[in-house]
Amino acid sequence: MSSQDSEEGIRPSDGYPLLQTRNLTKHYPGVTALDDVDFELRAGEVHVLFGENGAGKSTLISMLAGANQPNGGAIEFKGKETPLHSVHEARDLGISAVFQEFSLIPQLTVLENLFLGAEPTRGGLLDKKAALQHGQDILDRLEFHLPLDRRVDRLTRAEQQMVEIAKAFRSDLSVLILDEPTASLTDHETEQLFKLIGRLKADGVGIVYITHRMAEIRQIGDRITVLRDGRYVDTVDAATTSEDALVSLMTGRVVGQIFPDIQFEPGAEVLRAEDIVTADDAVRGASLSVRRGEIVGLAGLVGSGKSSFVQACFGARPISGGRVWLKEREVTGQPTADLLRDGFLYLPANRHTDGLMLMRSVRENMSLAALNTRPFSRGWMLDRRAESRAVDELAERLSLSPRRVERAVEHFSGGNQQKVMLARSLTRDFDLIAFDEPTVGVDVGTRAAIYEFIAQLCRNGVGILLISSDLPEILHLSNRAFVFYRGHIQTELTGADITEENVLAHFFEREAA
Repeated sequence: MSSQDSEEGIRPSDGYPLLQTRNLTKHYPGVTALDDVDFELRAGEVHVLFGENGAGKSTLISMLAGANQPNGGAIEFKGKETPLHSVHEARDLGISAVFQEFSLIPQLTVLENLFLGAEPTRGGLLDKKAALQHGQDILDRLEFHLPLDRRVDRLTRAEQQMVEIAKAFRSDLSVLILDEPTASLTDHETEQLFKLIGRLKADGVGIVYITHRMAEIRQIGDRITVLRDGRYVDTVDAATTSEDALVSLMTGRVVGQIFPDIQFEPGAEVLRAEDIVTADDAVRGASLSVRRGEIVGLAGLVGSGKSSFVQACFGARPISGGRVWLKEREVTGQPTADLLRDGFLYLPANRHTDGLMLMRSVRENMSLAALNTRPFSRGWMLDRRAESRAVDELAERLSLSPRRVERAVEHFSGGNQQKVMLARSLTRDFDLIAFDEPTVGVDVGTRAAIYEFIAQLCRNGVGILLISSDLPEILHLSNRAFVFYRGHIQTELTGADITEENVLAHFFEREAA
């Protein structure tokens, strides 16, 4: 790494090396996840790890955090070779990680999760008073407004993300590792996190940061290390390296326009929902329609009701009021299995808890929504040979990497897991597909492929519902957009009126005239 520091464009740093890897290597059966990777983190810097899904970023940080051990190479902490045999060992040194996938116990409270495995004691007994005080101090420092006595399974995903972040601050930090920490946070919460990162930098904490959001790299990054196919590519300056140059380093090719051009040709109405009210009050009187050959975007802050509305239409959330029609036939309150059979597919935002069977194979996950149709079955019997052929074709079409359809989904990167879930939309003919946060945690190259995937479905006459917290997706992919706020639809925008200014103007409660 030292040779890279002298290259033009890399600014020298006053920070000393906190954490280094030398020739770090990690093998899994049939796969080299990391191949002789050198990496250096300095005190007081934000060092961004950048690369496509499957490039080795998660493997690298798992070893830096002590959650995984290398097959070769070495890790040095403060200039001394330091094998990290466990997460507890790393935390004792001041190295804490916030992984993209949560490690919370849903049935325990916020406080219990904060100190799980590191509970403060007094005289051999749990010191509840000290835990409460320390826990509240952590939340106050982070400016996270969470009740310590609330069970985690009663929190929103954004609030659960806050608990994960807060866990890293229960001891003194030297190194903080953040893996897509803003994926579930609102703009305000993200701003608070970035302020905290600024304070940590000033205190000399080194921060390893994984993100696919270019704006975040520009805002908080100092240096960027690019990985590709498990190998080190380059380390560059975050302030002076262009987005095109980063994408070229990441993919090894020039990536053109991220968003595809779509000529919308709306046809017959495929979905109509009127005055929908959910039993949990997450949606309160929302109405919209979707036609074939169009993309209808649903925007709004986390918790605004946009996902709950579609889940209610899909029969996955109880409705206490309103009516739903699918292809002019009323389907209000019908079970999801019936709606799926009738051509309505919903792909959820959380692929791990709602969308995938992680311990099952790619083949089983891809074919899940079409097991009662040809070529997957003949009558009452599953046709395994035909199923395997169909899944192999889908894996090739979606560039699944590695292309091993009998491998458990949990062993694939986040972007490839997303491809597995998306493949379900190609296993049978659907009239309406709802994509809920389809690009969370995926790289730029995969993101572009997903956008083209959605666009092609639209061109083929499928009605698309696109639920997204990523505003550019709504702006560039939708021909109509609805903005949700506290369970209500604030506005409907069409065509040229779908602008950032118009969408953001309805993210919050409107003042009475």
